[in-house]
Amino acid sequence: MAAAPTLTPAEFDHARQIYFERCAGCHGVLRKGATGKPLTPDITRARGSEYLKTFIKYGSPAGMPNWGTSGDLSDSEVDLMARYIQLDPPTPPEFSLADIEKSRKDIVPVAKRPARKMNQYNLDNLFSVTLRDAGEVALIDGDSKTIINIVKTGYAVHISRMSASGRYLYVIGRDARLDLIDLWLPKPDIVAEVKIGLEARSVETSKYKGYEDKYAVAGSYWPPQYVIMEGDTLKPLKVVSTRGMTVDNEYHPEPRVASIVASHFHPEFVINAKETGKIMMVNYADLNNLKTTTIDSAKFLHDGGFDATGRYFLVAANASNKIAVVDTKEDKLAALVDVGKTPHPGRGANFVHPKFGPVWATSHLGDETISLIGTDPVGHKAQAWKVVQTVKGQGGGSLFIKTHPKSSNLWVDTPLNPDTKLNQSVAVFDTRNLEAGFQVLPIAEWAGLKGEGAKRVVQAEYNKAGDEVWFSLWGTKDGESALVIVDDKTRKLKTVIKDPRLITPTGKFNAYNTQHDIY
Repeated sequence: MAAAPTLTPAEFDHARQIYFERCAGCHGVLRKGATGKPLTPDITRARGSEYLKTFIKYGSPAGMPNWGTSGDLSDSEVDLMARYIQLDPPTPPEFSLADIEKSRKDIVPVAKRPARKMNQYNLDNLFSVTLRDAGEVALIDGDSKTIINIVKTGYAVHISRMSASGRYLYVIGRDARLDLIDLWLPKPDIVAEVKIGLEARSVETSKYKGYEDKYAVAGSYWPPQYVIMEGDTLKPLKVVSTRGMTVDNEYHPEPRVASIVASHFHPEFVINAKETGKIMMVNYADLNNLKTTTIDSAKFLHDGGFDATGRYFLVAANASNKIAVVDTKEDKLAALVDVGKTPHPGRGANFVHPKFGPVWATSHLGDETISLIGTDPVGHKAQAWKVVQTVKGQGGGSLFIKTHPKSSNLWVDTPLNPDTKLNQSVAVFDTRNLEAGFQVLPIAEWAGLKGEGAKRVVQAEYNKAGDEVWFSLWGTKDGESALVIVDDKTRKLKTVIKDPRLITPTGKFNAYNTQHDIY
């Protein structure tokens, strides 16, 4: 093995922060890989600094962002990261229940919160928009398109989740800070806060009848564990480690918790352990005698969503190029479906195919295809849990695919493709005639942002009515960004929301659609 490069203490600290912010999500805290390839020293030193600098700077069509040419990293930072990933990765400390409780802030105690909604906002059409690099969330009134509040949260909020009642909004940052926002306040704002680890991505709340708003659960990337909390105070009640054996019967020290959803058929959370390929159906009816059904699927589990009935959960096992299908009524694996390279569906897209009936769709990081999977084992048994059709989109590097029950449009982004023509636009299909191909909408051009650098178009999100589609135009942290709203029927620009406070918007979540699993 080649000798390790040297870094000063200041360089090491700077590189460690960049790695956390830009790299750890795909490559892992210990750099063992998942969505991204392993970056352990035995691999990186063999590649050498020049190769690594080129790959970091220019990216690849398979989903590696072009960190250098996009303006996210300077040439000196690219050089720094090429040297840093040739060093042994530092192991972060653990984080216990006592550590979690110590971090908790009861900002507005339950007794002092309003007994009824104290504002006139249409909360069903509220959007929670991640302002990635600012460590904030913008709460936007979907009716008037005005910003209600900019809430200081953890860094790079990954998802926003609504409580079953629609009152509370949970947002979790990649730094594992979880914030509880009360939408009934005169101006919706944070009422409780907790840190559940050092790095995280997922949060969900109890939705089963009789348990509405009672519990919240959050999963961390480090330490590899999940935490069950009181839903209205975030007081930690139970911490469960996910370390253990993979589906290949090998021990893994870092099985990060990826997506979490709440079952509609049992008082259960569906918790996906990325590196082990195991899906845990965690029954929260009795936390002192926790019952967990563990389902073997495939590696590495990432994100996913329900079919249109809410019974079947489909989750990407992106290193295996598969979609795992879980029957949440029977608590068993329904199928493992082979799809394209590195599926990354977000929550996926449900629609009725004119030939094959109900389907769920995923796009891919690693290729340009969109896979349509049949989801109706009763009415269309021959097509159930099979790829019934594959269509081609613009290219690889897709993160999200989206439609709506009231729409015949299927939207596919490509924000991580290094080609600016692809990452600054979006492809849209007609679900009634997929063979006709896609139309490209120049979202970045419509927004008219000033300056050079990244202008990635990411994550279509519908309003409650299903007649508007919102896109984030994700610029650089020191440049302009915007939200672009398209009329779903005409596919024409409707409006652009620009505000200097909208710093690197990425994910956005409509309250009603998120609350009711509509996608």
